Amino acid sequence: QVQLVESGGGLVQPGGSLRLACVGSGFTFSRYVMSWYRQAPGKERELVASISGGLGDAEADYADSVKGRFTVYRDNDVKKAYLQMNKLTPTDTAVYYCNAKWMANNYWGQGTQVTVSS
Repeated sequence: QVQLVESGGGLVQPGGSLRLACVGSGFTFSRYVMSWYRQAPGKERELVASISGGLGDAEADYADSVKGRFTVYRDNDVKKAYLQMNKLTPTDTAVYYCNAKWMANNYWGQGTQVTVSS
């Protein structure tokens, strides 16, 4: 049974930091591109960051809105992907989803709420 479980969300003040984690099971984690998406109320889900899978060095990509503030990384030994979020602003408030994709396989986590507010 495939599962993606996110953790680490919560309430943080503007300028603060959070680290999200996503643990995968039921699939060959290392093969998959791992991505983080977010969806704010009334808005479409958007891609925040992704990190490649497979052999060789992992490559990361970021949405322009988070470049320089967010870092995505992975630890294949423990089947986890992470999103380190720094310098958070209220516009980062959203439900954050973990996604795993390889070939025709596309899996989602249940999401974790991140709220940036004073």
